[in-house]
Amino acid sequence: MRVYTYSEARQNLADLLDQAGDEGEVRIRRRDGSEYVIRPRRREGSPLDVPPVKTGVSAEEIVACVREGRERAAQ
Repeated sequence: MRVYTYSEARQNLADLLDQAGDEGEVRIRRRDGSEYVIRPRRREGSPLDVPPVKTGVSAEEIVACVREGRERAAQ
C-alpha cells in the first residue's frame, strides 16, 4: 500500500482514488505525522437490488402467463 504526502494526494487525487478502488485503501500522511486512510465505500444493500421496470402489465396477467407456462411444461 502506498503512502502519499498531502501535497502528492492533492496533485494526484484522481489516480489516488483509482488506486484505492483497486487496492482497497490508500494512506495520506501530513507533515505533522498524522495519517488518514482513503478507501472505497462499500455498497449498501444487495447487488441484486434493481429498480422496478414499468411494463404496463398487471399482476393478474403475469400470473396467468406463469400458469400457462407451467401447464405447458407439465404436458
